[in-house]
Amino acid sequence: MAIEITRSRKYSLVVSTPVMPAAGAFGFADSYRAMIDYEKLGALVTNPVTIDAWNPAAGTRTVPLDAGLLLHTGLPNPGLRKVIRRYRKTWSNLPIPVILHLAGTSVQHVSQAVNLLDEVDEVAAVELGLSDDLTEGEALALVCAASKLEKPLLVRLPFYECYQLALPAAEAGADALVLTAAPRGTARDAHSGRLVSGRIYGPLIKPMILRLVGRLRREVAAEVPIIGCGGIHSPQDARDYIDAGAIAVQVDTATWAQPKMLERISRDLGGWIATRRKDALLDEWNPDMGHTEALQRRAPAPRANDLGK
Repeated sequence: MAIEITRSRKYSLVVSTPVMPAAGAFGFADSYRAMIDYEKLGALVTNPVTIDAWNPAAGTRTVPLDAGLLLHTGLPNPGLRKVIRRYRKTWSNLPIPVILHLAGTSVQHVSQAVNLLDEVDEVAAVELGLSDDLTEGEALALVCAASKLEKPLLVRLPFYECYQLALPAAEAGADALVLTAAPRGTARDAHSGRLVSGRIYGPLIKPMILRLVGRLRREVAAEVPIIGCGGIHSPQDARDYIDAGAIAVQVDTATWAQPKMLERISRDLGGWIATRRKDALLDEWNPDMGHTEALQRRAPAPRANDLGK
């Protein structure tokens, strides 16, 4: 299966399955390699990166909600140059393309990042994250600066400004739109008693973002792919986004709670789900994969002494 998830230009991004982790859910490289078969994913989207190093947020970072989670991280990262040095070799050995998520902090910083990333062959595409409360002019300036890339440019839109920015971002050079970053909210931390602001994650945001995807798919030019992101916790959630008009999906909180769910969703949409024989015994059934593949996974790796025999 080959799915083109960015505009058909000289450099477009083609994946084998329309499922990938969302920025911030998967680290910078192979943190989940022992738990997930990366070959079954469409791409790896890195944690957000900035030109300069950013420290973690101070104070409360996580507030449990009745149907989700409020999270405030501060986007900690060691800075773009260090990220490239640390993970470039690992990226080159991954079986899937790498999409680096660049936090749009300023036009100057985005321009610097473009110059660096165009020289990094291990990065297949860049996802520009637009922060909340940007004016249309500020957002377009960031997209225009990022569009100087020779690589495909995905633009992740903020939730509340999504309608306002989608069409201008597409016209300014976005090769795909990611809808959306998790919405911001405020909740009281039970331990400190303080009100904490952060991003809201959980199943309840899916219906809201799903509506955004359906509406903007009718308004944005058909040549600009839309990638759905938010509240995906099952294969059916992901299929709902595809039915609404998304070409692919990104999964966030499900990856933290059940890492294998990301692979399960990817297998489902990628056509790798095995059908169980009705007379199969329990030990012959492996959810989402064939019995032969399951046995191969369980087989111990050959020892160095055995390789020469």
